[in-house]
Amino acid sequence: MTRLAAEIGQGLAPAREARAIRRGERIHVLGAAGAGASAAVLLAHDAGAQVSGCDPGGPSPYTDALTHAGIPLVWQHSAEHVVQGGDPGLRPERLAVTKALTAINPGHPELQAAHDLDIPTEPWQQLIADAAATTGQRLIAVAGTHGKSTTTGWLIDLLVRADRDPSAFVGALLDADLVGETPSTARWGNGPEFVVEADEYAGNFDPYRPSVAVLLNAEWDHPDVFVDEEAVLSAFERWIRNAVPGATLVAGTNDPGVAKIVARLKDDWPGIVVEADDEPASYQIGLPGPANAANAMAVVATARVLGIEESVLRESLSAFRGVGRRLELKGEIGGVVVLDDYGHHPTAIAKTLEAVRGQYPGRPVWAVYEPLTYHRTALMLDRFADTLATADHVAIADIWAGRDPDTTITSASVLAEAVTSRNGAARTASAPGTVEQTADYLAERVQAGDVVLVMGGGRSYVIAARLVELLRGQEAGSA
Repeated sequence: MTRLAAEIGQGLAPAREARAIRRGERIHVLGAAGAGASAAVLLAHDAGAQVSGCDPGGPSPYTDALTHAGIPLVWQHSAEHVVQGGDPGLRPERLAVTKALTAINPGHPELQAAHDLDIPTEPWQQLIADAAATTGQRLIAVAGTHGKSTTTGWLIDLLVRADRDPSAFVGALLDADLVGETPSTARWGNGPEFVVEADEYAGNFDPYRPSVAVLLNAEWDHPDVFVDEEAVLSAFERWIRNAVPGATLVAGTNDPGVAKIVARLKDDWPGIVVEADDEPASYQIGLPGPANAANAMAVVATARVLGIEESVLRESLSAFRGVGRRLELKGEIGGVVVLDDYGHHPTAIAKTLEAVRGQYPGRPVWAVYEPLTYHRTALMLDRFADTLATADHVAIADIWAGRDPDTTITSASVLAEAVTSRNGAARTASAPGTVEQTADYLAERVQAGDVVLVMGGGRSYVIAARLVELLRGQEAGSA
């Protein structure tokens, strides 16, 4: 375990057995503008709790649904959110928070106030698990190093088409036709299933004890908390072993990491293993690329476990168009295609580039990447450089520090230089600066026929949105 891993989650209650949310329970969520925390807010609200949230980063694409639901949000952190003027009747009964905040800011004023007042603080994932306990629905959890959001969204689409009315959390925006009036990362339903995206980072998935666990793939990631691949595989194995007795594991055993985990489980795990290894050629799949073909096979295997009719399965496989920021088309302006994707691991980037080449054959591809955390970038620098150098043009935005306290160990310029040094890099890679500066840089250089693939897990979505806006301005100016 790394030093940072030991610090993450300090002061928060450990994962526990999920329990139903009480109607009227007062809950405050820190970082409510994030993809996951916003879902926790919505689900707790739908369960009948009195929920509030705060986030110094201001509104995000995920907060529109919260505002629409009338949930009070404040765009700053303050101990007063916990103290509530000294009135115990107004204080939250518990706080939900992102684990990594405890490592970045261990003296956080709201966490300190909660500690002083003996108010429990828990990861927001625990709140989602409690929402599932409130509904009493069967928990289906999708895990893996890559493809979790897309596959979770696909299962939600499948269950909605099958009239199963699921509840759900996914770490990406779902269209309003799947979740209600406003795109969001959560869904409240009355059917038999509750589907969640289960993230392995620092044990984030520990509160989820699924009846059906879906494991897509498993390889080394998050070097700030996992020292090597073995640490990752052990984390997945431990989580699966903590599933409810008699659980089913849908396993993508074509992946070497998953195959290793299944081999370890076969001797003494009491659950059922279903291998997701059907040939995708027998289905029409609406999403491009080999990664989505593998995701689709996990959907097929899970659909059979859940007893979904084959006709509904085939309809979902062909019609589902993905979730937000997963190879999302933001626009085509003046012959320039702009795509936005959450990819931030070398394997995910390689597969996304392959999918783009398949969708837009023969067209020059820009790989525009905002690295996620300094540790990941430094420790995987060669793999990132090898992968990005396969694009025709490369631009590296400033690194998104996120939970990473050490911003000195590498830089966007270092990665850009590594890309340029690779044999086969078509042109010099650049490091234009902030996400805004990167969008401006691109707007001055892209040409008709280019495909711009923006990737990253921080604020990279700003690059795609701003570039589209700038290109539209150029087009209007030349009309």
